[in-house]
Amino acid sequence: MAYQIQRYPAELIDVVRLTAGERVVIRPVLPQDRELLNAFFHSLSADARCSRFMHPVNGLSSELLRQFTQVDYANHVALVAEVFVDGCEVVIGEARYVRAADASSAEFAVSVADSWQGNGLAKLLLGRLERFASEAGVRQITAQTFASNKKMLAVAAKAGFKISASLDALGVMRLEKRLAPLQQRPK
Repeated sequence: MAYQIQRYPAELIDVVRLTAGERVVIRPVLPQDRELLNAFFHSLSADARCSRFMHPVNGLSSELLRQFTQVDYANHVALVAEVFVDGCEVVIGEARYVRAADASSAEFAVSVADSWQGNGLAKLLLGRLERFASEAGVRQITAQTFASNKKMLAVAAKAGFKISASLDALGVMRLEKRLAPLQQRPK
């Protein structure tokens, strides 16, 4: 099956300043971001990778990289946060959601480079995902994280998520938030 982007959401491209004043570009993922995302995930600490994938991960398979970069922006939305170092793009965060079978709910994930944590980037990326999901008709977003992932739990709590123990796994917390309908952007 051929890969197609229904419509690249260029309106999601933005330049923001984090709490410490750093300039960061937020933009939707493109298929050509494979190497950037691969480098990003390799740069994460083992703990950060484990928190992101809910199990130890040393590297990303070519299939997983394909899934992470071939995003349709209808059922799967993905954003990267990047800075420029010596004129080269460096991904410092990524966030995505994938719609569930019922299309009114989606599961999300957010990861931020270890050295960039605590600057408001996870909150910013999560807020962007929430808004885009709401505009697209998603009414609930969920995620799971380890009970030991205090930073993500704090971000989720501040963002208004209901946090509860997962019934599926010991030491895992479920994050859940209802989204209010927003007016859709013009296409």
